[in-house]
Amino acid sequence: MTYDVVIVGAGPAGLSAAIRLKQLAAEAGREIGVCVLEKGSEVGAHILSGAVLEPRALNELIPDWREKGAPLNTPVQAEKFLFLNERKHFSVPHMLLPPAMRNRGNYIISLGNFCRWLAEQAETLGVEIYPGFAARSMLYGEDGQVRGVITGDQGIGRDGEPGPAYTPGMELRATYTLFAEGCRGHLGKELMERFDLRDGVAPQTYALGLKELWEVDPAQHRPGLVMHSAGWPLDRQTYGGSFIYHLEDNEVAVGFVVGLDYRNPYLSPFEEFQRFKSHPSIRPLLEGGRRISYGARALNEGGLQSLPKLVFPGGALTGCDAGTLNGPKIKGTHTAMKSGMLAAEAAFAALADPAPAPVLTDYEKAFGESWVQKELRQARNFRPAFKHGLVLGTLLVGLDQVVLRGRAPWTLQHGHADHQSLDNKADAAAPDYPKPDGKITFDRLSSVFISNTNHEEDQPAHLLLKDDTVPVAVNLAEFDAPEQRYCPAGVYEIVTEDDGSRARLQINAQNCVHCKTCDIKDPTQNIEWVTPEGGGGPNYPNM
Repeated sequence: MTYDVVIVGAGPAGLSAAIRLKQLAAEAGREIGVCVLEKGSEVGAHILSGAVLEPRALNELIPDWREKGAPLNTPVQAEKFLFLNERKHFSVPHMLLPPAMRNRGNYIISLGNFCRWLAEQAETLGVEIYPGFAARSMLYGEDGQVRGVITGDQGIGRDGEPGPAYTPGMELRATYTLFAEGCRGHLGKELMERFDLRDGVAPQTYALGLKELWEVDPAQHRPGLVMHSAGWPLDRQTYGGSFIYHLEDNEVAVGFVVGLDYRNPYLSPFEEFQRFKSHPSIRPLLEGGRRISYGARALNEGGLQSLPKLVFPGGALTGCDAGTLNGPKIKGTHTAMKSGMLAAEAAFAALADPAPAPVLTDYEKAFGESWVQKELRQARNFRPAFKHGLVLGTLLVGLDQVVLRGRAPWTLQHGHADHQSLDNKADAAAPDYPKPDGKITFDRLSSVFISNTNHEEDQPAHLLLKDDTVPVAVNLAEFDAPEQRYCPAGVYEIVTEDDGSRARLQINAQNCVHCKTCDIKDPTQNIEWVTPEGGGGPNYPNM
């Protein structure tokens, strides 16, 4: 199938790009073919975020979004920021928060439902959206230019042979292909390596975000309340914190974020999240409530210093595929949307030429002149400040964001990549994680169950090992197999033979929630995440 533009990923960036392309075509009286591929079973099935939406990009893209029924139902009404120790909390006065961390004028939303609404707007304009079709590999021309993507085969057995339900993948050819896969997109990763898009920029740094959706006691519910915290249960050298967002209908989004540059190989982000919910300042909110859903997803935190080159022959990176999240705002939706819109505008202009230029240089130029670039420049010192720990990092952020308003004459650097940060197991102590009570705290498998995660079992594993010996010879020997703990879904498990003579790594790929943490944090970069059959993975209903 051939289109003018193929977009990989039906998240905020991809759908905004598709909508903008069709808007421009309608204004110009031109026909343009636009296709969006989505690996989830439906649009929104794999979308996970807090989320508080800053509507700036939405106002530009669809000014009449209220009349069109956008699911922005809960404006922010109140804000809190807490520093926690084991038993108590200290509340930071709102006036002392950096301007970027203030949320008046924003909305607490389900990002999955917002993307479902964006998909409806796109389809109304004539965009073709294909959920359940994963872009598995690249399509290159003889000149090396990206010419589109190839979807994954369906019905391949575990042995690699076609089964009775076999359907071959399809080539989707395009003049331009825009990549909007989200954080650590596996095709985006390939493009960065093939075209040296990361040459001269700092390593990307990531965090793992875990989220639960709760229905709470109405007496505990405060629609429009946004609350964040830092400190306990993490130690002062580990970056992270929590979010609690009160939506409509007695629903509360409860989440925890852990920077993936943490050092202790025994740390488990999932268990830290469960511990957080047991804090005396947090537990009363959840008591008597009901946990509805669970999910996890990695997020980019590198910001301006880690942005790769955005364009290459035949296409562009947008949104979290590039890494446009604003750290101090703890938001990436508005910047992702704007990046998709800018890429769309550059592609549309280029397509007007009878011989479209292979590289969308106007996109990179427009991005550099946009408010997204300005935001990321003002935010650039936020995340690297915390490599100095919670206390000094907070002071540095106060100077940079409150006093200097992001205009410091210096730029802090991240240092090394996240997978290089683990200490040897001999130099680390294992935290004492309590057993789950099944009411406020839970185990991983019961959590994965309510994420509605499913994969066709008789298919090749989508979690690949470059060297089968490394998990035991290196990861187990030096770090006590940290993949058992950093994975929030229980995918990785060290098992021994019945006689105890031999250990091996067992990969329970069926549990995978597509968070990409293993691809990021594995200390030897031996684990590679690739797309499974389309439609597999979590099916988040309201996240």
